Amino acid sequence: MTTYNEPRFPGPDPYEALGNPPTFALASTDFVDGDELEEKFRAPSNISPQLEWSHLPEGTKSLAVTLLDPDAPTGAGFWHWAAFNIPADVTELPQGAGSSADLGIEGVVSLKHDGGQREYYGPQPPAGHAPHRYLFAVHALDVETLDIDPDASPTVLGFNLYFHTLGRSILWGWYEQK
Repeated sequence: MTTYNEPRFPGPDPYEALGNPPTFALASTDFVDGDELEEKFRAPSNISPQLEWSHLPEGTKSLAVTLLDPDAPTGAGFWHWAAFNIPADVTELPQGAGSSADLGIEGVVSLKHDGGQREYYGPQPPAGHAPHRYLFAVHALDVETLDIDPDASPTVLGFNLYFHTLGRSILWGWYEQK
């Protein structure tokens, strides 16, 4: 089985220091875990893939979805997507949901990714760098809403997720620009 923590990728495991909360079912009809991501999900198309989850941990009150490239040559990775305050009864984001800052769901907040916009930004590693991983993480949270400034960074969201995560599942794909 392929994991997102393989030697062919240059970056670290960004979740290693965050503990090992329980996982739950996470899948996509648009890509298989560990496969190369199709062109339409990359920049400049920027179409977010469909994601669906089930069997959330007991006590889940809301969700957050993030997309991180830990292999970006920045020392801190590159955030491609960060949305939170997703109601716990939501079980799926359809393909393209990331083209709207609220994902089409009232109350959802999307933060500006490292490219400066609030919508999904698809994979676009530097040409010739290496294959990059794109970690789609769904976080099950113990609070209905996170009180985070909408102009905060995804790193601030990540800090808050550390204290409120009941469970986290990761679905990942990769892409390399030669």
